[in-house]
Amino acid sequence: MQLSRRARVSGILVAAISATSIFLAHPGVSTAATPAGTITFAEAAGASPNYIFPFMGCAYFSINNVNQFQELMFRPLYWFGVGGSSAFAPSVSLAKPPQFSHGNRTVTIAMKGWRFADGQVVDARSVMFFLNMYRADPTSYCGYTANVGIPDQVISASALANAVTITFATPVDHQWVLSNYLSQITPMPNAWDFTAPGVRGHCASGDFGASTTTAACLNVEHYLDATATKTSTYTGSMWQSGVDGPWKLTNFDNGGNVTFQPNARYSGPQRPMVRYVREVAFTTSLAEENRLQAGSLDIGYVDTSVLPTPAPRPGVAGANWGPLSSRYRLFAASPWAFNYAAFNFSPTDPKAAALAQLYIRQALQTAVDQSGIITRAFRGYAFPSYSPLPPSTPTAIGGRLVNPYPFNLTAAKNLLIGHGWTLQNGVMTCTTPGSAANQCGANISVHYTLNFNMVWTAGSPSLDLAFANETAAWSSIGIIVTHATESNDKVIADCGGASGFEICSWAGGWSYQPAYFPSGERLFNPTSDFNVGSYSSPQMTSLIGATVTGSANLAAYAKYAAVQLPVLYEPTPARAIEVIRTLRSKVGVVPSPLGNFMPEYLHF
Repeated sequence: MQLSRRARVSGILVAAISATSIFLAHPGVSTAATPAGTITFAEAAGASPNYIFPFMGCAYFSINNVNQFQELMFRPLYWFGVGGSSAFAPSVSLAKPPQFSHGNRTVTIAMKGWRFADGQVVDARSVMFFLNMYRADPTSYCGYTANVGIPDQVISASALANAVTITFATPVDHQWVLSNYLSQITPMPNAWDFTAPGVRGHCASGDFGASTTTAACLNVEHYLDATATKTSTYTGSMWQSGVDGPWKLTNFDNGGNVTFQPNARYSGPQRPMVRYVREVAFTTSLAEENRLQAGSLDIGYVDTSVLPTPAPRPGVAGANWGPLSSRYRLFAASPWAFNYAAFNFSPTDPKAAALAQLYIRQALQTAVDQSGIITRAFRGYAFPSYSPLPPSTPTAIGGRLVNPYPFNLTAAKNLLIGHGWTLQNGVMTCTTPGSAANQCGANISVHYTLNFNMVWTAGSPSLDLAFANETAAWSSIGIIVTHATESNDKVIADCGGASGFEICSWAGGWSYQPAYFPSGERLFNPTSDFNVGSYSSPQMTSLIGATVTGSANLAAYAKYAAVQLPVLYEPTPARAIEVIRTLRSKVGVVPSPLGNFMPEYLHF
């Protein structure tokens, strides 16, 4: 089931929308004999789950579908991020840690023998089911990057006893393969291996890469994808018999409101301690804040504009909002993410020639006052972003980065003047066309003006204030940016091609999940579906390639990406999360930097 390039791109943005979504947990052992109580959890505004099949295209690849919906039911092969950590969590994973051999070309995965809800063992064939489907139709899975990782670099994969062996064409970096590829495999049950009700599909049992397996898997995928578009099937026996996580879905309505109950067959280290988990849908942050004031949510968000004092530092909460302070505790998330607005480099965009000029992107970036925006718009609940690496990336893998474009309106304006632009009637106008160092650049004609269109997600006062600051600063140097605000889904659709928008922001940037190692193959390779703005640079591609074959060092890549501006770097919000004071965890309630929601560790 091939998705169009546009459809594949749009979902990646959805994945990023909820990058600052929550959530909670830290490993421990349940002491509750009988689950009791209900946890009511607020979904991020405008970001409700709408797809259940974990082999999914980019139109559905989002935190609201993956981290806070699917993964409560269907566990990935390897789990990352428990509590406040983004690290690999072996105890919560379905398999033992992978073993590498043959010069880092072969990886062996031994399964633990957990069970699906229908009693089937989560075994090596369950893993092959996913791998066979991935090999049969890679572009229909949103984690796919052509010629990189799984499946394109795999020359063989097989199941023997209860272990899977995967052999790569070239040596691979351990951390990269575990974090970005093995982490995305979701073992699938025999109950899903059908092409129609009662008609078995034989995708799980086929030989990896065989033509007969490809044909079988395409038929199974077609059936499962078609079924997954019908939300009325979600609580039915087919999907729920394949649950191997701690929760089973018992209710799902068309608004995205969800109810879970404990899975009695869960084999993992922590069984649920409450009887129900309800996820509640919202369209705006204001509606969510009203429900918090009424005390009818246990976990939710507030826009930072309502908070009385700024955060003392990024990642640390300040004073809580008065109407909630007696009932809720305020937390600040520290996301494993970076925030950006996408440039539209598509040659079909009417302003592509201007954005192709590095100096124009430099002027735009130099006019972004990240420190001021963090203070004024986000009340201190944000981190500055200067590269694609998350703010908390260890220097051992990311090096030490210095902001190459500190805020300076005079410098930004002089960049334009020095390249043949003159301020006329309040807008920079090309008066010296040509491709020399002191001219406007290729494909920019005389009288060309620096006017851009921008779109961002509606409904957040802090986001509106942030971009109001930026558009005012750009206007002061002669770059006129008109804007529109739309729903998340509409912003996603406007982020590429001849959309009429040259800059777009879905407010969350990019969260490194379920590919956790912050390399750039998913963002900036020309063939990557994550390359929202169609950025292309041979040097960037080369630097990315060097990070995935054994070095695991991101310093050169990060520095190049910081200087070359494939995107417009924006402050990375640290969402303000409200947790009702009666909610407990044996080891503490901690926001997850990956957006994981693991309510099995919570109780009242």
